[in-house]
Amino acid sequence: MSIGDKVLFFFSFLGAFNAFILGIYFLFFSPKKYLSNYLLGALLVVLSMRIGKSVFYFFDSNLPRTYLQIGLTACFFIGPFLYFFIKSETRQIRRLPFSWIWQLVCWLLLSVFVGAIYSYQDFAPLWWNYIIPVIYFQWGLYISFSTLLLIPIIKKIFRKEALKTFEKWIFGIFGGVFVLFVCYVWAFLNITKGSYINGAVFFSLILYFVVFTLLYRKKSNDLSSFSVQKYADKRFDNEEVQLIIKKLTDLMTERELFKNPNLKLYDLAKAVNVSGHQLSQILNDNINKNFMLFVNEYRINEACKLLLRNKHLTIEAVADEVGFNAKSTFFSVFKKLKGMTPSVYQQLNTLDL
Repeated sequence: MSIGDKVLFFFSFLGAFNAFILGIYFLFFSPKKYLSNYLLGALLVVLSMRIGKSVFYFFDSNLPRTYLQIGLTACFFIGPFLYFFIKSETRQIRRLPFSWIWQLVCWLLLSVFVGAIYSYQDFAPLWWNYIIPVIYFQWGLYISFSTLLLIPIIKKIFRKEALKTFEKWIFGIFGGVFVLFVCYVWAFLNITKGSYINGAVFFSLILYFVVFTLLYRKKSNDLSSFSVQKYADKRFDNEEVQLIIKKLTDLMTERELFKNPNLKLYDLAKAVNVSGHQLSQILNDNINKNFMLFVNEYRINEACKLLLRNKHLTIEAVADEVGFNAKSTFFSVFKKLKGMTPSVYQQLNTLDL
């Protein structure tokens, strides 16, 4: 091998080796005993097997086909472990469901059965024409299922909302596996020559990013939704609650944050230095209002002032001025809180003047 090939081999294989070590860490040594950590560890182990096979085969096409079969068989478990990891995080699943065990056992039995009867060593054409396409189809199917779980996060991205750290973590892992899948399918279809090693190189880059994140971030507890939930469940004493409510009042009256039509619970929570869950809890437990009612009351009260002070303003202009995106929403909320439409309110109070 040339010096360039040696560097490429070292870099690619080191990524697979690091994945294996990191997988073992999550499986057996992680202090956070979450189901998602075990599933992430299993995912990294099977990925390291697939990547390791790719690296060795790229630089040595005479590699015994038994190793090739092991690497390809590992693909049967990449999709399931990815899907289970994402679902355990997004749905807060703490115990391994029986249906997941059943799926893993079925894939294990199928891979052992097919591998024993139709070994890659003796039935290479069968593998290339039928078995490998089935493996990639199954992998792609689980990626599709994983995408459905990530729809709330994807919507946040399109709405340009800030993602929580654990959401970025989940989406990053999904993105890495997805690009890896695309690289392998691309290489299998022989769309571009030499693309086979791209998956291993990209995977190595992702792994170095993961290791860097784990080792150098000052805070790593927020990488799991379970840790975030535990933090979010913290309760404030009465003095702290009153201080937070005062901050909220100041923000709404002095800075008039309610006029922002895109104001979200997370934005307001960040402004008073609490989590979204904590703010929601404070609003519900202490002033008996949810976030939308809390904000809309300020909007409607401001709208009432505008309707009386600036009679030349149209109803649509008032709605826009106080933070409503749609006239219909403004009408609905106004009538619910004041018992009449904005026009009627304006007429009645004008007569009183």
